[in-house]
Amino acid sequence: MLTLDDLPRTALSWKLLPAVLLSMSGVLLFAVANDPAGYTTLVLSVLTAAFIDRQLARHLGLIAAGLAIISFVPLNADLSIGHMLQMGGALGLAVLVPWLVSRFAYREEIIKFPVNTGRKWPLVAKLYLLGVVALGFLILPVYLISTGVFQNWPDASDPTIFWRLFLGVNAVGIWDELFFICTTFTLLRRHFPDWLANILQAVIFSSFLWEIGYQAWGPLLTFPFALLQGYTFKLTKSLTYVVSVHLIFDFVLFLVLVHAHNRDWLPIFFY
Repeated sequence: MLTLDDLPRTALSWKLLPAVLLSMSGVLLFAVANDPAGYTTLVLSVLTAAFIDRQLARHLGLIAAGLAIISFVPLNADLSIGHMLQMGGALGLAVLVPWLVSRFAYREEIIKFPVNTGRKWPLVAKLYLLGVVALGFLILPVYLISTGVFQNWPDASDPTIFWRLFLGVNAVGIWDELFFICTTFTLLRRHFPDWLANILQAVIFSSFLWEIGYQAWGPLLTFPFALLQGYTFKLTKSLTYVVSVHLIFDFVLFLVLVHAHNRDWLPIFFY
């Protein structure tokens, strides 16, 4: 027999179903590249939530809108001006649309982008940044070169491609934090425990990165990274800090990509 003590847990279990469907839609759309199944699962997620919790349906709908927008453009490292503008526009809308709807249609102030928090970074936060550099230097060359995954990004020996690659890597890194952490993770936290919301966003985050180019055993790297970024945001409440972590890691990524395509360049890596 169901008791009063069981009700919160039961409600959480029902709410988890549409949230899991949402995360799985990200896998289908980006990692598997099965658009019919992905869009079907995306719609089912929001419709199922509508029968369970109206606010949950609203918030999943915001995330679903962002996922749908970015699914309409090829997510790859094509550095032609046309593709960069197309992809940049889609990524921008995927962040802007959920924020605008939440802020002005729903009259909520849930989605925020805390840049100037007024808090100083403690010593452990600064040391963590150094650790990110060290891990990047140790892991990324082995991952990118041994698997051949570096070929998913273009050779940056041409000066124009060099700077476009630098811009693209950093722009996508910033966007990741705006959408997956400040939007997706933040909205999911309104309905689920932090640890569960973090796992749900990390599934979508790592699926997106798979399509971007982090393939082979990349999810073993990107999924923990996504979890750490969510947890770090929870602790610091600072977009500035999580973006700093991401951009430092992506700077090492950029250097490794240049080195991988031109092994005589940047002989600072052990691999």
